[in-house]
Amino acid sequence: MGINDEMNASPEGIWQECLQLIRGRVPDQTFETWFKPIEPVGLDKEKLTVQVPSHFFYEWIENHYKELMNSVLQQVSGNGLKLAYSVVYSEDNPPGPPAPAVSAEPGFIHRQQLESYLNDRYTFDNFVEGDNNEFARAAALAIAEAPGGTSFNPLVIYGGVGLGKTHLAQAIGNKSLQDRTAKRVLYTSSEKFTLEFINSIKNNKTTEFSEHYRNVDLLMVDDVQFFQKKESTQEQFFHTFNALYQAGKQIVLTSDRAPKELSGMEERLLSRFQAGLIADIQPPDLETRIAILQHKAQEDGIEISYDIIEFLAANITSNVRDLEGALIRLLAFSSLSNTDITVDLAKRVLREIIDKNFSSSVSIEDIQRVTTEIMGVGESDLIGKGRKKEVALARQIAMYLCREMTGSSLKTIGLHFGGRDHSTVVHACKVIEDKIQKDADLQQQLNSIKHKIEISQF
Repeated sequence: MGINDEMNASPEGIWQECLQLIRGRVPDQTFETWFKPIEPVGLDKEKLTVQVPSHFFYEWIENHYKELMNSVLQQVSGNGLKLAYSVVYSEDNPPGPPAPAVSAEPGFIHRQQLESYLNDRYTFDNFVEGDNNEFARAAALAIAEAPGGTSFNPLVIYGGVGLGKTHLAQAIGNKSLQDRTAKRVLYTSSEKFTLEFINSIKNNKTTEFSEHYRNVDLLMVDDVQFFQKKESTQEQFFHTFNALYQAGKQIVLTSDRAPKELSGMEERLLSRFQAGLIADIQPPDLETRIAILQHKAQEDGIEISYDIIEFLAANITSNVRDLEGALIRLLAFSSLSNTDITVDLAKRVLREIIDKNFSSSVSIEDIQRVTTEIMGVGESDLIGKGRKKEVALARQIAMYLCREMTGSSLKTIGLHFGGRDHSTVVHACKVIEDKIQKDADLQQQLNSIKHKIEISQF
């Protein structure tokens, strides 16, 4: 249907004709995932405006199907009609304060950069809560509702890469701005803080630098472990910290390890870090990983079956970032190769990731059995209270491998080792991590145990 002779054509009618053409050119899975969620919302003499579920969705369409979209629109309209996009926001995909601006120009969306340097996609609503992070999330929410008004000052959130520390810290800032519990909010990384401090010295602007960081109600600093061994930066941050703390302002810090494990940091600074609340985030268990993938798919308007999500969650146990990356990689392969997503396809595409983050089908019992065989101790000794050197080492190795090779929570691992608490598991993992850096024989022994565990799965 050309619209030159029918200017009253509806956007719905034109888009339905486009969809009919698209359906015949892509696999069913690709059509359901990337084209069915698109809705027509406007039509004028120059353009057809369609609405997409998220910014990620828009970028994917532009990067992979721009030519197809433009081609079918030209075929249907016959008059050089252009395509424009808008992004719809819902409770599952909130814009955050302030709302991003969407350009009316075809195929272009611009996000306004906040003065606070916050990413408005990081909110409490899209942070998936599980046993691994519920304490950290609860503390963060309490702070967002009353920055500087709780005893959680500073709040230090620590954990491994890709577990959601940055998300949670920025969610505090976004909610504080949205609820107006803080007027001046600033997010920065330790690296950015350091570079700005160096530049302020070089340009004789240290006074301006100090005022910039001390004139806030809520300061969030990411990855403070990178302050290690930077003595001048640590001193500057120490004074900034004190100024904010004494003024009753809120400080939120993230780190890849607990403050007491930050070597190369001044004791007076470490004492400040430990004066408030310290909350850790652990790798998510299987149920939480499934929930994360379901939420990610829903947020980005992606339709994918539960069995695929369960497969990904069962085999990628390292962190949230790897989980989401695996989902995107699988969707990319499916779309670019014009094939539907199946479990077999997921196995083939994700083999490298799965091999790297070995399947959580490995059980704690498997690890305990193989460890005792190779280390020459009894299984009852492993879960008992014996403190002999060889038994303690075998127990620590088994706990370390349980943390690395299964999706079990620290609490679950501890329960399998005679009801020990999660702090014992954390300590065991740290001991083994330190030892294998210095002891090549132990590293080789650990690899032998891991290899035998992997072999036993096939």
